[in-house]
Amino acid sequence: MARRGQRQTGARRTAPRAKRRPARDAEGLIPVLARAVREIEAAVERSNVQPSVRTKFQVVALLVREERARVNADANATDAYRATQLRRLDGLATILAKSAALDTSLLALLAEDAVISEAASVLKRDMLIAAGEEPTAVEPPPTEPTTAAAPPPRQVVPQSVVSRQLANPFLAPDFSAAAAAPRQPQVRRLSGWELINPLLKSFEYAAASASKSLPEPASLRLPGNLLELMPHQAQLIASASAGHRSFLLADEPGLGKTAQALLAAQAANAYPLLVVVPNVVKTNWAREAGIWTPKRVATVIQGDGDTIDGFADIVIVNYEVLDRHVGWLGDLGLRGMVVDEAHFIKNKKSQRSRNVLALSERIQSRTPRPLLMALTGTPLINDIDDFRAIWQYLGWIDEKAPRAELMAKLDETDLTPADPGFYAAARSCVIDMGIVRRRKVDVARDIPARRIADLPVELDGAVGRSIRAAERELADRLVARYETALATRTSGVTVEGIDHDLVRQVAGWERSEQAKAKTGDNIFSLVRRIGEAKAGLAADYAAQLAHNVGKVVFFARHIEVMDTAEALFAERGIRYSSIRGDQTAKKRQQNIDAFVNDPEVSIAVCSLLTAGVGINLQVSSNVVLAELSWTNAEQTQAIDRVHRIGQEEPVTAWRIIAAQTIDTRIADLIDTKAGLAARALDGSDEEVTSSADLQLEALVTLLTNALKP
Repeated sequence: MARRGQRQTGARRTAPRAKRRPARDAEGLIPVLARAVREIEAAVERSNVQPSVRTKFQVVALLVREERARVNADANATDAYRATQLRRLDGLATILAKSAALDTSLLALLAEDAVISEAASVLKRDMLIAAGEEPTAVEPPPTEPTTAAAPPPRQVVPQSVVSRQLANPFLAPDFSAAAAAPRQPQVRRLSGWELINPLLKSFEYAAASASKSLPEPASLRLPGNLLELMPHQAQLIASASAGHRSFLLADEPGLGKTAQALLAAQAANAYPLLVVVPNVVKTNWAREAGIWTPKRVATVIQGDGDTIDGFADIVIVNYEVLDRHVGWLGDLGLRGMVVDEAHFIKNKKSQRSRNVLALSERIQSRTPRPLLMALTGTPLINDIDDFRAIWQYLGWIDEKAPRAELMAKLDETDLTPADPGFYAAARSCVIDMGIVRRRKVDVARDIPARRIADLPVELDGAVGRSIRAAERELADRLVARYETALATRTSGVTVEGIDHDLVRQVAGWERSEQAKAKTGDNIFSLVRRIGEAKAGLAADYAAQLAHNVGKVVFFARHIEVMDTAEALFAERGIRYSSIRGDQTAKKRQQNIDAFVNDPEVSIAVCSLLTAGVGINLQVSSNVVLAELSWTNAEQTQAIDRVHRIGQEEPVTAWRIIAAQTIDTRIADLIDTKAGLAARALDGSDEEVTSSADLQLEALVTLLTNALKP
């Protein structure tokens, strides 16, 4: 989540803080925040969390964090004053955490890269004024509010696009070919069958590698391009040249999916080409386009698109601002569309998914055989159902059934879901639509190996004791719920020893209700506290690595951990680059370039959520994971920023784990529940079910261990 101190760069860090009113308990910022916190708490307890409450929650959390930083940095404050203020802020933060535990949708507002809406900016200013401060004017953020009750997105048409429309009537897209395209004959044999679920189920048991057969390329060097492709990259380009037009490119991270997509578009002459990407990689896509397709002009949409080139061949836009531009993009005559990190659209109810699907549908209705590509090294995050939105974007299925091309392939099998051989045949049909999955071990053996090394650390002193006490308190609460459920059971079922089914049920209650008790930690706040407690130890280890072996990439989930690490590096005179979600694309790219190109910059301090995708940091071969992820895919994506094409040394990811805490169990769960995509796509015979819910499993472990004699 962007912090006020970073958005108001000059005012917050170089100008003196606005003068406060006299320091009385009834005045100042903390009483204003306290009133707002009580209103939030009351709304959450009534299950009446309206958009205004969500906005208030986000603003209060932001101001609590900033006030804490200000108090800590105030050189004129006495120790007693500082201790009192921090204690009061801790009380507010505790209530916010409990509210978020009751309504877990609020947790997204605390993410490091969460969007600050215009309404939030206005409320923040009003609260500061009410506290007797004079806030510095802040530009409204470039993105629109994303709450469920938000007004319809504001649509824009950049002036350069208008200029394109007026400059030459021959540039106007011609959609007549699509209208005149002959319809495929209707397939009737399977029309009465429900097929989407059987198609998904066909990937639960993987009998062979899920990758479409691709033609052998005539050359690894493309005409007019001095760069040489790797064989697996050239195969996909050859397939596009031969006429294939839809790809789920699921190569493992680090195998050059960006280059393959750009060159496939060139081979298919799929211009204008729209590329939808996470914000953090927009600049990198423009650079890659200049490298791989230098004769094609690429433009990047920022905000309302005032600076874009309306005549460009490649239009690059991030998910967050796409809603403003779907109108004119849909009328541009796009002949190709690439969605990077396509697992971002897996939730079909999200705004980003609706925007992508709407554009894809519009392109397919107006352009005969457009190029559609979905790029993701982790197409499955939670379960097999994650395929749905991607398949729909690619035009393979609609809401209820396979579309004509896939239906025709299924019809040719002469099988129905009632036949034993249907699932294997159906899986092959879907793969032939364009699933391409290659592993590093198979196609890039020259990339050195990687390993994950766990480094247990002891949390000593008061912090360690506090965390272990909080863990015991959480376990005791679970035991109490278990014993109550056991005592009030009416089914008559008796189980000798621990009733593991009831344990899982109790853990599920705890996770869903998120600790309705007025005291104690929940699993999210506990893990966050562990991460903050490890921060100094993890940063110290990263500093030692940088001194001994060279450049290091340091990943953390929470900005407090990043702040702690950066403070330690600055104290020791170690130069670092910071890669965060609240930076502009230009600033972020400058920091990436500094780490890659400047030998004096030793450490890249990266947000796990922001910098874990789409950037290349293979100048380093050592990664420090200061905090654990909640999915194996997130951890893998972070490591693969370093372990990718161009890496010349073995890669080691040093995972910092707090000994004698739930941290150790979470690390084990990440490892044992890894590889959902690998099992579904790489030919394992292991059954694929819903991926483990690590929060649930962690609670199960806590309760089970507490019940053991």
